[in-house]
Amino acid sequence: MTRLTAEFWVQAYLRRLSLADIPAYVTAKGDATAGAVMVKLAMLDGQARAFERRTDLMSGGRQWITYAEGPEPEVDAALSRARARDPDLWIVEIEDRQGRTLLDEPGLSAD
Repeated sequence: MTRLTAEFWVQAYLRRLSLADIPAYVTAKGDATAGAVMVKLAMLDGQARAFERRTDLMSGGRQWITYAEGPEPEVDAALSRARARDPDLWIVEIEDRQGRTLLDEPGLSAD
């Protein structure tokens, strides 16, 4: 199976969010081809959650898991540390009071 480039995946994800009227922005641009992607969800009440995609060792599939959650400054600090370790990392920020990310929808949960 051919993997999508990080940049293509991010652009498609932003378009999907836009179609659902969910504001989202790229706050850190990583390697266009092979950069990892993290998604930050700002709930607009001072709380936030960050997600990263990991491989499930049992199934071999990939799934989105919570990387950090809590007060938004703490989540931002965790993402800053991740970006310092991996400058190729993309970060997409979503602002949604309802907590929608669309990450569980078909096409976004797998490669």
